[in-house]
Amino acid sequence: MNPQYALSAGLFLSPTPSGAYFAVSSPRSHPYRTLLLRLMREETPSLLDSGALMRLCGLDKEQAALELLYRMQELRLVQGLDNPHKLPDGTLEERLPSLIAELAGRNRALLADEQGFYIVSHGFTRALAEELAGLSADIGSLHTRHEAVIGGDLGLSSSAWAITNAGGYSEIGFWPLYVGRYRFVLILSGLPNLNQAATLDLIWLLVRRYGSIGLTAQ
Repeated sequence: MNPQYALSAGLFLSPTPSGAYFAVSSPRSHPYRTLLLRLMREETPSLLDSGALMRLCGLDKEQAALELLYRMQELRLVQGLDNPHKLPDGTLEERLPSLIAELAGRNRALLADEQGFYIVSHGFTRALAEELAGLSADIGSLHTRHEAVIGGDLGLSSSAWAITNAGGYSEIGFWPLYVGRYRFVLILSGLPNLNQAATLDLIWLLVRRYGSIGLTAQ
């Protein structure tokens, strides 16, 4: 017998930092990604009920939507909050520097676009930021050319790349963020710490700005 699920009353649904990263970690469609992206695109959060959940999931059967939500909770991709998650005040441009600073490993991080230009940098010199942004574009092209091997033969779902030390720990990592038709790259020095509120806010703000541009139906 299949288990029956029920929603807890009076909660607002929010991605976790891990859920936000999963939502933009690949351009490929996925049921979890559909819910997470639709959730972050909503302008006005509403209390979660079965109708809202089915709309977010793109499903017309309540039990199927509840099962999907349960699996996502088990993976800690979503969370129920007593109050809706509040994004930082100000525009994306105003908030980016402080969010990147919070994510900076060894006090250095930057956000680049797919063309190889840096958008915001923390802790790097301008010349080094420009070089790293260009490197991130080359890595993106390299990954795309060999995606059949990486995602197929090797079965690796991640598209992040890192330069490691002799112990296998990241010295600098390149984390692509696929938002709408755009690919941004988060470049972090040292071991990454993406499981924090700054990750959630950064991705949520990017999705709000760019997540509905050039999209087909999720």
